[in-house]
Amino acid sequence: MGLTYRDIPPFPDYIEGETDHEYMAKSRAVGPLVKDRLGIVSAFSLADMLEFNDDRWTRQIELEGMFASGVSGGPMFDFVSNVLLFANGATHKNRRTPLTRTFAHPVVAALRPEIRRRADALIKPLVGTGQIEFVDAIASPLPAKIIASIVGAPEDDAERFGAYVYSAIRGLSLVSEQVRAESDRDMAALTDYVGGLLEDRRQTPQEDFMTSYLEKVADGPLDDTEIRAQMVGLVLAGSDTTRGALTATVSQLMQHPDQWALLVSDPDTHAPGAVSEGLRFDPVIGSLARITTEPRDVHGYRLPASTFVSGSMLTALRDPEVYANPDQFDITRQDHPRWHPVFGGGPHRCLGEALARIELEEALKALATLAPDMQLIGPPTRLRGYGAVRTLTPMTVSI
Repeated sequence: MGLTYRDIPPFPDYIEGETDHEYMAKSRAVGPLVKDRLGIVSAFSLADMLEFNDDRWTRQIELEGMFASGVSGGPMFDFVSNVLLFANGATHKNRRTPLTRTFAHPVVAALRPEIRRRADALIKPLVGTGQIEFVDAIASPLPAKIIASIVGAPEDDAERFGAYVYSAIRGLSLVSEQVRAESDRDMAALTDYVGGLLEDRRQTPQEDFMTSYLEKVADGPLDDTEIRAQMVGLVLAGSDTTRGALTATVSQLMQHPDQWALLVSDPDTHAPGAVSEGLRFDPVIGSLARITTEPRDVHGYRLPASTFVSGSMLTALRDPEVYANPDQFDITRQDHPRWHPVFGGGPHRCLGEALARIELEEALKALATLAPDMQLIGPPTRLRGYGAVRTLTPMTVSI
């Protein structure tokens, strides 16, 4: 008789002080599959993560995450019910296709000069002012300002817009009742705000992203609630992950002065590599969770249908079968897969990949050009979490 789901070993005990990478490497040593206290099965190699993302035998989580958090209604529940990220099949296709057409690569590429202008405008006044808290001063406002401009929010509203975003997104995780209430409050405010922008574009079309999106969904299968949810989803996805990725990448560059010096020597040449390596070395996404739709044998264990499975991004992006010297931070690395795993795969691959890369590249170029002597003051940021979007601690730099 073969091994079953019940035979999968548990995660090892966490030892205080271990980094996420140290703990996940220790977990990987237990075996190819391990199971957490909630019954979620994790695998560690890049090959396993790609297999878990195969739509032929797994599907995207829908409302199960909300139910596991004890949530059965409210603004965040309504958002998850209507956004493409937590949908499958025809529903997912109906929600994704108009965005794919609106987010065509040439359209996004044309945003690069404006993104650089905004990065320069944000960073220039900070140069020479001394010590700054990097997350609050640069990493948070920059993506919020950019995504606000893309959806047509007035520049004066960017700070309020960003506050809604960074508060609301917390509700996608297991949080306290107080944080849940705050998240729902700000999700409602963000949804109303985006709804107002949509109505404005319906009344007064412009040559911009939101007007183009409304043209793509006209007379289609999406109702007004779904249309609004896709725009809110774009705002959330385009802000929080970019904030974390920029902070994590700059943190590593500051901890590796030779790599920072290389970037400063030729920002145009090395920024793309710095972005790819920053996304790999300490990813802002901890794992990608899915649900099996049929029984499957994985590493000798029989996984039944409806099993929660999760490919660890932290170990997949340091898989020695894929990356040479995987624990080395190297912005000249040439062994990245053609499709960076951090953006997912298949029909659920991140729509905003091109935009995120451009934002990160132009932010690094601006920093390397305007603040070549930037240095870390105190501890680097610390990303925490093994699933979904990881949290990050503050980081002080001199600029």
